[in-house]
Amino acid sequence: MPRLAVNVDHVATLRQARGGCEPDPVAAAHMCELAGARAIIVHLREDRRHIQDRDLALLRATVKTRLHLEMAATPEMGRIALETRPEMVCLVPEKRQELTTEGGLAVYAREDELSRFLAPLHKAGVKASLFIDPDPRQIAAAGRVGAEYIEIHTGAYADAKTPEDKAHEFEKVRGAVALGREHGLSVNVGHGLNYDNIFAFAKIGGIDEYSIGHAIVCRAVFTGLTEAVGAMARIVAGFPD
Repeated sequence: MPRLAVNVDHVATLRQARGGCEPDPVAAAHMCELAGARAIIVHLREDRRHIQDRDLALLRATVKTRLHLEMAATPEMGRIALETRPEMVCLVPEKRQELTTEGGLAVYAREDELSRFLAPLHKAGVKASLFIDPDPRQIAAAGRVGAEYIEIHTGAYADAKTPEDKAHEFEKVRGAVALGREHGLSVNVGHGLNYDNIFAFAKIGGIDEYSIGHAIVCRAVFTGLTEAVGAMARIVAGFPD
């Protein structure tokens, strides 16, 4: 049975917009687990634009399911991952000015470099995933790196504008899942998946985990807004005239 892994980065983004302490992504992670998430994902970026080191430390101490750390393959992040010991790291490309991760990691022709980077993490018992496009060359390269997982980037499928383009991108994802399995890799998928486009994946077997964050946080704004406004209205209504 596939698992849902929830990314709480966007809760941290909302907090950082005001520079305060709420909403707290650590509290959000706890609520996600209670609601059925089987893993919590955070991306500790080099510029710390949303998730902070404090968040990662507290999540490691409190997450009851599995903690997944998305990160760039840099010496700093390797050190932090070894100190934190998440259940899994996912190597992603990272650009300072991007709004969100824009594409898959270039693994082909970097196999030796990435293998060396992952070696101490594997020695410490941390599993590894590579966030890659549904490209056969990248999948084959991932199989040579020694990662246990790949995460297929579903952004092109999610962003496709026409039914024909969406069907084409979906078939690329379907083929990538099957090819990843052939290479002995466990396969996750994520990026841009929401409450509408995810239904197509009921046709695909062999997916271990769905990584979803933005759509869940967006839905929560609306599904929880009535209760939040009502609670504040009742408080204000109780004040003296």
